[in-house]
Amino acid sequence: MPMPALRRNRFERRRAETRQALVRAARQILAESGGVGVSVHAIAERADVGLGSFYNHFTGKPDLFDVAVADALEEYAQAVDERLRGVDDPAERLAGGVRLSVRMAESYPEIMEMLCRSQLGRICAGDGLAPRAKRDVEEGMAAGRFTVVDPVIALTVLNGSLLALLELWCNQPEADSDQAAGTMAAMILHMLGLSPEEARELARRPLPAAA
Repeated sequence: MPMPALRRNRFERRRAETRQALVRAARQILAESGGVGVSVHAIAERADVGLGSFYNHFTGKPDLFDVAVADALEEYAQAVDERLRGVDDPAERLAGGVRLSVRMAESYPEIMEMLCRSQLGRICAGDGLAPRAKRDVEEGMAAGRFTVVDPVIALTVLNGSLLALLELWCNQPEADSDQAAGTMAAMILHMLGLSPEEARELARRPLPAAA
């Protein structure tokens, strides 16, 4: 006999809440320790769910940790997107994304601790900032703003530059990462085909204010 709609909706809501509680717990653990040595039991306890509930949603810790990182990166990228809403020029948007990525690191310390403790390179995976960077490069090429011949190489350089900036933030918090991000953004835009003068101007342009 089919489950009544009201009961089914309640079940699905509770199931989603349990899954999100596990993801939140995993994010906390990754930020604190990188997940080294933590047990599934400890994760379930942190999430305040039964051990059996864990396996209703995830096959094991690696599966959960991958979802937790993807969840954090999407939150991070959406925050950058929100700040750049209304910026139509892909060159300005790309420069703003590089600069905001460093500034956002200070606003989202849990996410940065997660990435620094687990694997910073995950920020260039399929979730979060990487697809946004790919979009900006492709739109810039289509609009004639960028003259780079190989978008794969361009994205590789862009991703490597962003990783270097975030690693600087993780390992040398006293460094002027904001200035470094502006310099890096100008270098990237010049590499993509903008003149040095325009690249510097875009990289120094005031960033959109937070809503």
